[in-house]
Amino acid sequence: MSWRRSGQISLSRRVTLGTLAICVVALLAVAGVMYSATSVMIDRSVAAALTKHAQFARGLAQHGTPPRELVSRLQSRSVRARLVLADGRVFGALDTRPLHDSSAHTRSITLTAPGPVLNGARLTLQIDAPLIESVRSRMVRLLLIVAAVTVVLVAVVVPWTTRAALAPLDRMTVLARGIAGGRRGQRLRAGTDTELGRAGAAFDDMLDALEGAEQRALGSERALRRFVADAAHELRTPIAGIAAAAEAVLAQPDSAPAPDRQRLLLALGREARHAGRLVEDLLDLARIDTGLALSRELIDIRRICVEQAERAALVEPHVRVMVQGPSATAWADAARIRQVMANLVNNACAVTPAGDAVVMVVSATAAMVSVTVTDGGPGVPEAERERIFDRLVRLDVGRSSGKGVGLGLTIARGIARAHDGDVVCRAPAPGARGAVFELTLPIGLGSSHWPTAPVV
Repeated sequence: MSWRRSGQISLSRRVTLGTLAICVVALLAVAGVMYSATSVMIDRSVAAALTKHAQFARGLAQHGTPPRELVSRLQSRSVRARLVLADGRVFGALDTRPLHDSSAHTRSITLTAPGPVLNGARLTLQIDAPLIESVRSRMVRLLLIVAAVTVVLVAVVVPWTTRAALAPLDRMTVLARGIAGGRRGQRLRAGTDTELGRAGAAFDDMLDALEGAEQRALGSERALRRFVADAAHELRTPIAGIAAAAEAVLAQPDSAPAPDRQRLLLALGREARHAGRLVEDLLDLARIDTGLALSRELIDIRRICVEQAERAALVEPHVRVMVQGPSATAWADAARIRQVMANLVNNACAVTPAGDAVVMVVSATAAMVSVTVTDGGPGVPEAERERIFDRLVRLDVGRSSGKGVGLGLTIARGIARAHDGDVVCRAPAPGARGAVFELTLPIGLGSSHWPTAPVV
């Protein structure tokens, strides 16, 4: 890990410098406390020694010890004594060098004795000041050596431990650069319950989300391109038919038979209606993608089913369309629900053989209304029951009548989900044939029993 990146101090160096600063401050505080405590202990020891020697001197004086012997017995390597008798004679001598704290290192007492020699004599005791200062100096040097060694050890060990502790950040940086360079799918997989481990897990989750979003965006882009290409292909056929019919009409002479002209005009109208239906479907999909505006009201779902059955009887007279189940109401956009049911019924009639029946069954619970539409066609393979709702998808199993462009089910699902409902393809009952499509709608306004989902 480099010390500097982008002109800023690296995290490793900041941690090292911060640790060194804390260590130095702590060592200075400890050294100050130890020095103060040691000074207090020395001062107390000096006071105790002076007190002990003073008591010893009083005992010697009470026993009538001669002055010279008394001074000799009191003095040692660290203690000096000076005795001044009442007649002015002086025994012993003190250190004349200035003391750091004379009150703490000397003590004067007046002796009382049975004899006239020592009675009233003035005794001064002195602890050797240079010795005390030498002890203090050695202690300071020892503290400085310990502090210096500690700082050096911290300066050597902390960068190594910091680099080891921050190694996951280096791995994270290498991984991020690799992914930016195109190597997808790599992860840290820290797997430890530490701060860096949790950061690594969050980083992996972020990469999963970003790569998932990237894949969805690429998939959406491919789907959009495919949709535009398929829509252009579907529009090309009716537009070509319109152009051909128009050219044929224009190319006919005025003496052409009326039936021929009528036939061409009918073909022209049929192709124009086909193109118009395709454009209208594409506009519906665009409205669904951008948020479909609904005009909700309390509507009778069974009544809409009956209307679609009557319409189908006129348009597809070869197929019987039946409605079963009780009346059921829901808050919904009547025109849009009619559009959904028309798409489902049209698909069912298109694949149902002549003489067979399409059955709509209405049912309701406390929260939902459902309508199942069962046809008599070849059915939908299980693997295709979800893909059939994709745009411009027409199955090659006899379910395509050639009249649609593969947008009806997509629009039906989009409208249902805009109502917080759904349209799904169910498996038929055991032993039955055909396909089963189910529309579900919430009864109440603004219900969230069914999650909304974008139309793919």
